Amino acid sequence: MKIIIVGGVAGGATTATRLRRLSEKDEIILLEKDEYVSFANCGLPYHIGEVIEDREDLFVQTIPGMKQRYNIDIRNFSQVISIDPKNKQVTVKKVLADKIYTESYDKLILSTGAKPIKPPLKGMDDADNIFTLTNVPSMDAIINYKKTHEVKKATVIGGGFIGVEVAENLAHLGIEVTIIEKLPQIMRPFDFEMAQILHRELNKHDVKLVLGDGISGFDNLGKTVLLESGKTIETDMTILAIGVLPNNELPKAANLKLGPRGHVVVSETYNVYDGSTGEVNKDIYAIGDMIEVYDFVDGSKTAIPLAWPANRQARLVADHINNFAIKETKLLGASIIKVFNKTAASVGNNEGQLKMKKLPYTAIFAVRANHASYYPGASDMVMKLLFNPETGKIYGAQIIGQDGVDKRIDIISTVMKTYGTVYDLSDLQLAYAPPFGSAKDPVNILGYIAENLKADVYKVFHYYDVDQLVEKGAFFLDVRTEEEFQYGHIKTAINIPIDELRSRIDEIRVDKETPIYINCESGARSYNALSILKNLGYTNLFNLTGGFMSIRNSKYLPK
Repeated sequence: MKIIIVGGVAGGATTATRLRRLSEKDEIILLEKDEYVSFANCGLPYHIGEVIEDREDLFVQTIPGMKQRYNIDIRNFSQVISIDPKNKQVTVKKVLADKIYTESYDKLILSTGAKPIKPPLKGMDDADNIFTLTNVPSMDAIINYKKTHEVKKATVIGGGFIGVEVAENLAHLGIEVTIIEKLPQIMRPFDFEMAQILHRELNKHDVKLVLGDGISGFDNLGKTVLLESGKTIETDMTILAIGVLPNNELPKAANLKLGPRGHVVVSETYNVYDGSTGEVNKDIYAIGDMIEVYDFVDGSKTAIPLAWPANRQARLVADHINNFAIKETKLLGASIIKVFNKTAASVGNNEGQLKMKKLPYTAIFAVRANHASYYPGASDMVMKLLFNPETGKIYGAQIIGQDGVDKRIDIISTVMKTYGTVYDLSDLQLAYAPPFGSAKDPVNILGYIAENLKADVYKVFHYYDVDQLVEKGAFFLDVRTEEEFQYGHIKTAINIPIDELRSRIDEIRVDKETPIYINCESGARSYNALSILKNLGYTNLFNLTGGFMSIRNSKYLPK
């Protein structure tokens, strides 16, 4: 069998090597339009910041190495310019030689990935200091410009994964960095109050944030960034990290079926569809950032341009070609990012997505140390969990902290993937020793909170409910210390520290059926206060999930 793969890196290179491991007989041709076939795309920002010092460390496999080990015909600088599904052939342009030829195939695998959004903004054509970061040459261009020019200020357009990683790494080099994001927050996988923790961390390390404002163009040969608000920012270099679009020129020209946002629509076996007849083409596959996928949470169609899905789809396609039974993978979108001294991870859907999908949900928070608090080096993690209040199905989670964040998000992701519920979290038996965790792991704590809600021990309210409750004259009880209370509190709250609550219970001058809204700093002491009040006969109790910390985070003003 003759198999042609279009595009390298995560999807294409993984498919090629898996195909070879499964069969020595097949002729495998990998066509890549650029110079490099297999490199660590996610490592590019860290080489810019000199965290990864040696450029060669980015290359997973060299072309000679792959050819020798896997007997693959690798042709770089070979751009596929058209597909002829009827005659089962592709037209290839040799980029350096400017020659065109055709190549037949038995099976064709498309792995052309995604391309950065680069709108035709005013003044871009006159500037040589505006870059995107997608591959090794684009990384080299940024580094070379920085070496040959005096770069004191840099602007990053876009607050997603690439934008934040580039901003951090440029800041490592002593460059004054500004991130411009049209949304009111960076990092869309996180809800606003969680993103605020990252805003604070960026500001702490002198990265400036311009949120809720878009870019309209450039002036002064790219040295001046023009914003939609009319404001301007002076810069020596700009990185566009607005987002990505699927590289769909080939499938579009070949009349393959595309989704509403231009992604290739694929079957359960990752075969493409004919755009006119809707029939499955059993000889053409598509994988990676270019395809439409299914959200694990609700089965809706989406796009998730991450490395894990591309690698997994690559293996499945190779298996299918070799007659293994495969099952399409619905995606959880588990992701993680380092933001200076913080680690931020998420999986599944956030509140914004659940509201848009009109799915009923409950949101809970817990703030817990990454390991036993008495063991040196403990640090807090802010954890948010979203789930169906009736079934306990986990919709998503977000965790921000320092050490231990990756471990907890992976545990929750695994429970989601195995169709466990939030009520299973408390029963997880996780390894414990003081340097690594707690006897009641933070993930267990989330399960305990969910169990309490299910048993109607108490109810929760959120930071975004507070203003409306104050207007309605609700009764608020703050059980923090007097010093904490003075530092900031809900406008109408009375302050009775938790350890004085029993002796000062007569200060709660409402009947036992009146709703009482209780808060502490993180939610732990207020839970103890709830237990006291419940045992004293109070029946309508609410805990501020996330504590006053969530209010403080929500009101932070990024600068």
